[in-house]
Amino acid sequence: MLSLLDHSELAPIVDRIDRGERLGEEDAVRLFATRDLNALGALADRANRRRNGMRASYIVNRYINYSNYCILSCQFCAFSRKRRDADGFELSIDQMVEKARQALSLGITELHIVGGLHPSLPFSHYTGFLRALKALDSRLQLKCFTAIEILHLAWLAKKSVRDTLQELKDAGLESLTGGGAEIFRKEIRQKIARGKESAEEYLDVHRTWHGLGGRSTCTMLYGHLESHADRVHHLSLLRGLQDETGGFTGFIPLPYQPENNGIPVRHAPTGAEQLRTLAVARLFLDNFDHVTAYWIGMGMKLAQIGLSYGADDLHGTIVEEHIFHMAGAQSPQLQTEQALVRAIREAGRTPVQRNTFYEPIRTWDSDPSQASGQGRLVSETGQAISGT
Repeated sequence: MLSLLDHSELAPIVDRIDRGERLGEEDAVRLFATRDLNALGALADRANRRRNGMRASYIVNRYINYSNYCILSCQFCAFSRKRRDADGFELSIDQMVEKARQALSLGITELHIVGGLHPSLPFSHYTGFLRALKALDSRLQLKCFTAIEILHLAWLAKKSVRDTLQELKDAGLESLTGGGAEIFRKEIRQKIARGKESAEEYLDVHRTWHGLGGRSTCTMLYGHLESHADRVHHLSLLRGLQDETGGFTGFIPLPYQPENNGIPVRHAPTGAEQLRTLAVARLFLDNFDHVTAYWIGMGMKLAQIGLSYGADDLHGTIVEEHIFHMAGAQSPQLQTEQALVRAIREAGRTPVQRNTFYEPIRTWDSDPSQASGQGRLVSETGQAISGT
C-alpha cells in the first residue's frame, strides 16, 4: 500500500478511494498501468472487505449447453458449429431434463443454460424446455440465455424484446446470463464478433429485463485485441446501466482463451493481468456488490488468489462446460462443492453457498483444519434443493 501511495500520479486516486469517491475512467486507466500489482490488490481487497467482509461465495450449479449450432461466426468463438460439422450437437428437451434430474441428486440450486443461435429450433422449444425443467422442482433456479440469444428468440417469436422476455419469464426464466458482452468498443467488437449485437443492444436487453423485475450478471471478455482504455470504457457502460436499474447481481471478467479460434493472439492473459483486471473492476464498479474470479477461465489456484484482489465469488460446480474448453481452457470440467469450500478456506475466507441472486443459502466456519470441505455449518439462511 505504501509503495502505491508513493507514486505521485496515483496518490490522488488513493485519496479518493479512501474518501469513498467514485473513480473516473482516467483513474481506472492509471490503475491498470501501475506496476505495483500487490498494492493495487491491497486497495481492491480493502474495498471488497468493506462491502463483503471476509465472506466468499460459490454456487452449486450445472451448466447445460443445449446446442452449439449457430448462425453467427464470431472470430473469437471455438464453440459454434454449422450443420455440416461433425462435432455439432443439439440436445432434446428430454436429454436436458435427464441432465438436470441427475444434477439435482448433487444438490444443485441452479441450471445455467446457453447455446448458439440455432438455425431452425422454434421459439416454442425454448419455452418448452424452461417449463419442463421447472417442473422437476419449483425451487430450481433457471439462469438462461445471453443477450444475443434473447434478440434471436425475439426474432423467432416475432415479438418485441420486452414481450419475448415476459413470455420466457412466465415459462420459468429467473435470471439472464451475462455472456456475450465481449468488449463494447465498436472498433474492437467489429474485429472479434462481427455481426453480433452492438453494445447498445446488449445493454438494452438487460435494461428491459431489469425493467420487468429481473436480475442478471454481466461480463467482459478481455486479453485479446483491446486496450486498457477499452476495458475501462466497457466497465463504464456497465456501471452506468447499474446506476440506472440496479439490476446486475455481479460482474464476471472472462480471460480470453486464444488456442482454437481466429483472433491472432498468441498468449492468454497472464496471471498478473487477470488479477489486475479483477482489482480494477472492484475499485471502479462501486455500485456492484459482487465480482467473480471465474475458475473455469483462470484455473482454481489463480482464482483463489483473486479472492485477495477484489473478488468475493468463485462461481460454481459447473459439472459440464463446453465453451471455454473448446477454446482451449485446461481447467477441469467441474469442481465439487467440497473443493470449492476448501479453496475458499485456503484463501483465508469464510465459504458461503449462494443462490443465483448471490443470496446466502448457508455459511460454513473457516476452520482451516476442516480442509475436506465437511466443516461445521454455522448458519443457515435458505434451503438447498437436495443432497447438500
